[in-house]
Amino acid sequence: MYQKLKESEKVKDDFVRIAAHELRTPMQPILGLTQILRSTIKDNQHQEFLDTILRNAKRLQRLTEDILDVSKIESKSLDLKKELFNLNEMIISNAIADSNNQVAKECECVNLKLEFTGSKEGISIDADKSRINQVISNLLTNAIKFTKKGTITATVVPNNNEIIVSIIDTGSGIDSEILPKLFTKFAKSKTGTGLGSLHIKKHN
Repeated sequence: MYQKLKESEKVKDDFVRIAAHELRTPMQPILGLTQILRSTIKDNQHQEFLDTILRNAKRLQRLTEDILDVSKIESKSLDLKKELFNLNEMIISNAIADSNNQVAKECECVNLKLEFTGSKEGISIDADKSRINQVISNLLTNAIKFTKKGTITATVVPNNNEIIVSIIDTGSGIDSEILPKLFTKFAKSKTGTGLGSLHIKKHN
């Protein structure tokens, strides 16, 4: 029974991995050609239609990448590419800048402000920059999703041999029913896939 269960899990994992790869292939021409078409269209309404296509195609692309990451995590084949970089600079110029763009283009929030507090002096760490950015961006995206007005604050605090990154918002907070299973796969509230919590746990 155990052997059959393991074989069934492998078939499922292989299917998910292949399906995610197959989804990845058509996404590039959809994004690329839509962006090219967007640059040639002058009609405002048609531009809005194309913006909607781009926005949703990018969401599908992110979901595909998340599924592939989960597959790699499950098979213990996720490679971390470590490099020395400035954590504060990455948060300010990448994560917060991208999130501000998200608020400007997609969010229906009223008077929502994103800010970085603490010293802006360099904090150098040796880690996978893209993965750290991914986790912080996921936290900021969730904060934006559930904060209609107020402030979202990113803070970096050195603590002995650790660096604590905090994302604090004035939104509704995490549903109490989700808290006990927050770091389990596919645990989610009203929206989303629940994949982000697995990223945070595994990359901690």
